[in-house]
Amino acid sequence: MHGGLLFRRGHAEDQKQAAEHGIAPIDLVVVNLYPFEATAAKVELTAEELIENIDIGGPTMLRSAAKNFESVTVVTDPADFERVAREIESAGDTMLATRLELARKVFATTSRYDGLITMELERLSAERGMSL
Repeated sequence: MHGGLLFRRGHAEDQKQAAEHGIAPIDLVVVNLYPFEATAAKVELTAEELIENIDIGGPTMLRSAAKNFESVTVVTDPADFERVAREIESAGDTMLATRLELARKVFATTSRYDGLITMELERLSAERGMSL
């Protein structure tokens, strides 16, 4: 999966390795993360429920795609769906400026997501009398 996201389309060595390993390019990624914040807000939440709702694959895919914004469009905000669809319909791809803006949003989103997880794990640690 990550090979298809990360290989740089304009680099001969990356293209060669992708071909050798049968890696197809992935040019568009749309991910909605697990609703960790909503889950953490539940009143009688168990530690197991909290941990189960930490999304691992979503942030990993988002970050891989955003790192290669020169080739990959990555969308995590539903408010961007229409604009991305319009660009693809009219030009066959999104503009580089759009991909860069969306990549920035991805890193802001995953940073915030990781911060929420950190705060909840600190709360859990305090509740259980553990030091971090």
